[in-house]
Amino acid sequence: MSLEELYRSVILDHYRSPRRQGSLAGDHVHAEGTNPSCGDEFSLDLAVEGDTVVDAAIQGQGCSISQASGSMMAEAIVGKTLPEVDELIHKFKLMMAIEEGDDPIDESRPGSVLGDLEALQGVRKFPVRIKCADLPWATLQDALREAAGG
Repeated sequence: MSLEELYRSVILDHYRSPRRQGSLAGDHVHAEGTNPSCGDEFSLDLAVEGDTVVDAAIQGQGCSISQASGSMMAEAIVGKTLPEVDELIHKFKLMMAIEEGDDPIDESRPGSVLGDLEALQGVRKFPVRIKCADLPWATLQDALREAAGG
């Protein structure tokens, strides 16, 4: 199986069986995002205690890229401190060429930096789809701003 086929299977797995799907009870922040160009919708419930993300739940509808990205993101952030989440956001946006800087991916060790999220790096070849992959991350940034009080 080629690396591209492996990445495709990871994306389809997260799309068909999204992780952390649902909503949170108790104390949490909620953020919603849409991609008007293709109709993707994404919502995120985020529970933060101190400076740690203790839980996350996602809901949405849209293309496989946006929904898989959200599933992978939700799995990746739980248990991380807020500075670690900020670093993960930055590395993801570098990988997707949304932010300027060196790509953080180590081609010799697939998955070593961003885990399953590296499966989305092929989306860079299709600039119109980058917004699909970024929708959950932009929604996460909104939720983090709300959690910080504004």
